[in-house]
Amino acid sequence: MQLQWLDSISKVKAADWNALFPADYPFTRHEFLQALESGGSVGSSSGRQTGWLVRHFVLWQEDQLIAAVPAYLKLHSYGEYLFDWSFAEAYQNYGLEYYPKLLLAIPFTPAEGPRLGLAAGMDKAQLLQWLQQGVGQLNQLLPLSHLQCLYAEPDDQQAFRDAGFVERFDVQFLWSNQGFQSFNDFLAVLTARKRKQIRKERATVAEQGVVLKTLSGADLDFAFWQQFYGFYCDTYQKRSRHNGYLTAETFRLWGQTMAKRIVVFAAFADEKMLAASLCFQSETSLYGRYWGCAEDFNFLHFECCYYSGIEYCIKQGLQFFDAGAQGEHKLQRGFAPVLRHGFYQFTEKAQHKALNEAIARYCLQEQKALEQYRQEAELSLPFANRVDER
Repeated sequence: MQLQWLDSISKVKAADWNALFPADYPFTRHEFLQALESGGSVGSSSGRQTGWLVRHFVLWQEDQLIAAVPAYLKLHSYGEYLFDWSFAEAYQNYGLEYYPKLLLAIPFTPAEGPRLGLAAGMDKAQLLQWLQQGVGQLNQLLPLSHLQCLYAEPDDQQAFRDAGFVERFDVQFLWSNQGFQSFNDFLAVLTARKRKQIRKERATVAEQGVVLKTLSGADLDFAFWQQFYGFYCDTYQKRSRHNGYLTAETFRLWGQTMAKRIVVFAAFADEKMLAASLCFQSETSLYGRYWGCAEDFNFLHFECCYYSGIEYCIKQGLQFFDAGAQGEHKLQRGFAPVLRHGFYQFTEKAQHKALNEAIARYCLQEQKALEQYRQEAELSLPFANRVDER
């Protein structure tokens, strides 16, 4: 056995890396992660310091790759979505260093999925032992406050629990296909008031002269990415006063290498694209990721980011639509609150002990609060049978 920390995914063959992860989940694909690196959205290249330093963990048996984990040394907590700013502040108040930390996650992508890539016959518990050994070696060169994994799938979650990691919850909103044959079938399970509202919102978009088109594959040419990147930057400027985390080159590379996994719901008026919502697709799920617009139209965000996606899932027979982080307004459009998970293992240093124990207690309290919030939020879903039950 030989374990390594890689500063670039390009040091592993794409076929070897991809063989360790589910083939249809887009965000652990070699090409997805390579586009982040080659496009300069993570790492430190061309003078751009991102605060995401690539340190993918790989395990070899002789010359065969048998395990891989996407990993990054983080110098801040931006772009993670399950945020730990309060932990970092507590460390700072005690005069301790919180950064760098080691993050097992997909950059800028709060989508639940596999984080531990394994060859057939490998055991996740064993992989975590090798990973912890590797962290010990890494810690000798660069002191880390802790190891962290975000948005792991259920099988991975259990492995982290069994290994004694501290667990945190997050609440997201997920649309589930109940065997609908059409968008009207979906509307039929909602309350009459909500059906009327959604129909009105969709009609208002059309009345403004806006036409929705679904783009994929060859539709996603250089001109499209150039325009979409402008939308993306404008959205971040309005919200956060910066141009976003991703570069134009990362988007272009995704379009070049992953076009078959990308679906775009674009709004046009007089053949001019005015807005677009970018999604990735697996065999079972649609993942809403980025949205932007050049002009404001009533209800256009809901149409591009929710209703068109729901309609697409129904037509394609997809089971789930994960429309991204946050957004209680999704409840009123049929997206149910679900728990997502993060895991933390803090460095065992004497000066950290009391603080780490306090963080663990906080996480337990947070779990209870978020589970209660999820249950309360579920009561706001606009399904007719829930209203009848109440």
